[in-house]
Amino acid sequence: MRGDYQQLVDDISAALGAPATLEDRDFGLIAFGAHGGDDDVELTMDPVRTRSILQRRSTAAVRAWFEAFGIARAQAPLRIPPDPAAGVFKGRICLPVRHRGVVHGYVWLLDDEHLAGLDLGVPFADPRLAQAMETAARIGALLAAEARAEAELGELLRELLIGRPAGRDAARAALREALGSSGDGPLALVAVTPWQSAGDAEGGDADGAGSALAAQSGVAALCAVPDSLPDGSPALAALIRLRAMSTPAPARTAADRLLRSPRAGGPPAAGVAPVSATAGLAAPRRGLAELSAAWVEALSAARAAAAEPRLGPVAEWAGIGPYRALAALPPEAAADPSVRPLLAATHAELARTAEAFLDCAGQAGRTAAALGIHRQTLYYRLARVEQLTGLDLDEGEDRLLLHMGLKAARL
Repeated sequence: MRGDYQQLVDDISAALGAPATLEDRDFGLIAFGAHGGDDDVELTMDPVRTRSILQRRSTAAVRAWFEAFGIARAQAPLRIPPDPAAGVFKGRICLPVRHRGVVHGYVWLLDDEHLAGLDLGVPFADPRLAQAMETAARIGALLAAEARAEAELGELLRELLIGRPAGRDAARAALREALGSSGDGPLALVAVTPWQSAGDAEGGDADGAGSALAAQSGVAALCAVPDSLPDGSPALAALIRLRAMSTPAPARTAADRLLRSPRAGGPPAAGVAPVSATAGLAAPRRGLAELSAAWVEALSAARAAAAEPRLGPVAEWAGIGPYRALAALPPEAAADPSVRPLLAATHAELARTAEAFLDCAGQAGRTAAALGIHRQTLYYRLARVEQLTGLDLDEGEDRLLLHMGLKAARL
């Protein structure tokens, strides 16, 4: 189907005599028309289009700038003026790609001398524009059909991950049939959290991943999973085809791309910075039989990546160490009463010191060097930790309890 989009974009480029690009509604690049020679490229390209083609995605700032002109609500082509300060050196003509009233993407043309006489006031008065809009409608129908198919696969994957046991067998069989032979091959599950789900009137693309992301190589199915974390945050589940059980690279590539989606991360709140998203990779599986267990692993790895920056933003289940056990603890069991006083905001420096000391296997010299403090300062802080918690840092079990409590609090 990707080839169909390329041919339709080429048809629009030919009809209007200008190179066109097609992006999904999340500004992920799907296809672009050929530009001329080097001289022509210098004349017709600007930083925004160049970045879109090279990185296959526009930035959030560029997206917000274009959406401010009402492109998501537009029913007809519209002109957008240039703005050199935003990197938009040339104006744009935007053809909204819609199907049954729902916007699925945009066709972009640079508004140069080739299109200067194109009258957008009456969309079908100019036969060139009428032909281009007819082609855009065909693109919209294809994107809508693709989104519906993706949504159906997503529903099966969601049922398999968190549905009732009675329905999992049926979901597994249906997903296996839909995936064909790849359903029996090596697979990896990726969790991205938090994830902002975005439905639409048709139910297509209900998880907000965007057609370009959903169609990337190796992605078999995507779905949003509500209430995935203890705090109720949602996550995105992505099922990835692997070339071999020992080669998880495609899953890491997919995770990196999904983290760049505008849906990844928590929405900004008043006076609070947006929450950055993290991704977790489960251990590879062969076939669909163990996906519910893989989902637990993927979520645990994503939580570990958020808790421990050195692990993220993409963490693999095999590499998160003690967080494999800590993530399985219920929230109420994670904060032991003896550790709880140390977790108060007023004692953040003491908690950091204690965790560093335990991470360094109780070696005072290494700990002081890691924290950039004098040994006497370290000893003073550790004494305060013992006073607050009632634990003896010369005792192995007390050290273990404190270490687990501090690590668990990060989750």
